[in-house]
Amino acid sequence: MDREGFVKLAVIGIGLVVLSFFVRGFSQLVFGRGIAELLQAPFAIGGFLIVVYLFLRATLDMVGVWDIENTDT
Repeated sequence: MDREGFVKLAVIGIGLVVLSFFVRGFSQLVFGRGIAELLQAPFAIGGFLIVVYLFLRATLDMVGVWDIENTDT
C-alpha cells in the first residue's frame, strides 16, 4: 500500500462512519429506531474496521515493521 492508497482508504472509512449517522437519522424518521439501527450497522462497522486497520497499519509503519511505500514522482 502506498501513501495515496492509505489516504483514500482513510477517506472511505471516515465517510462510511459519517454516512452511518445520516442513514440512522433519516431511516429513524421513516421506519423507527429498531430498523434504523439495523440499517446503520453495516456502514458503521465497516467504517470502524477500516479506521482500526489503518491505525494498526500506521503504527506498524512507525515502528518499522510494515512500511507504507512513499511514491513520490
